[in-house]
Amino acid sequence: MHEGAASALKAWESFYVIVGSSAGALTGLQFVVMTLIGEAGRGRSDSIAAFGTPNVVHFCAALLVAAILSAPWTGLLYPGLTVAACGALGVLYSAVVIRRARRQRGYEPVFEDWLWHTVLPLLAYAALLLTGVLLEWGAASALFVIGAAVLLLVFIGIHNAWDTVTYMTAQAEMRDQEAEARAGAGPVAPPLVSAAGATPAAAPGPGSGPPGGGGSGDAPA
Repeated sequence: MHEGAASALKAWESFYVIVGSSAGALTGLQFVVMTLIGEAGRGRSDSIAAFGTPNVVHFCAALLVAAILSAPWTGLLYPGLTVAACGALGVLYSAVVIRRARRQRGYEPVFEDWLWHTVLPLLAYAALLLTGVLLEWGAASALFVIGAAVLLLVFIGIHNAWDTVTYMTAQAEMRDQEAEARAGAGPVAPPLVSAAGATPAAAPGPGSGPPGGGGSGDAPA
């Protein structure tokens, strides 16, 4: 049993080295995103908690699972239960993220936002919970599901971070275009005022009467 567990986990060693190191390195990507948000002055605490902080959690969860399954275990029961615990915490956290996304007022999410920020992370963590419990009884298939869930968490973090960067870039470009449009319009010239302080009327055309006069075409004598 010990040799079978070691052999099953050994086959995935290179995979988790790649995924774990990538997740750890990509955590810095979210710090760059937060810096851009701070410089743009567009960050709201409720929106960041719903759409920014979860990305760091996803990267850290992928790194944690990779570290768990890379440890020198002598069986599959305890690593499976540990992965299942990570999945359970992830499911609870996904519920918190959904509540935060519904309550925040800084941004109106569309279908793609709900998919990548709430639905897919919930599915990934649920898969970790289920396959972690079943790891000891079906290691071959369970490890494939766990690997897919961990990789999905990394892709979710990358997608969401990139989506935030593109959104901030588009917003900045829109503000620049609005500023250029206002600058191109120039100041509005005030109306001309006569010496008496009244705005001069337009010169009467042929057949028109004097301002305020009758419809006759002749000037009064």
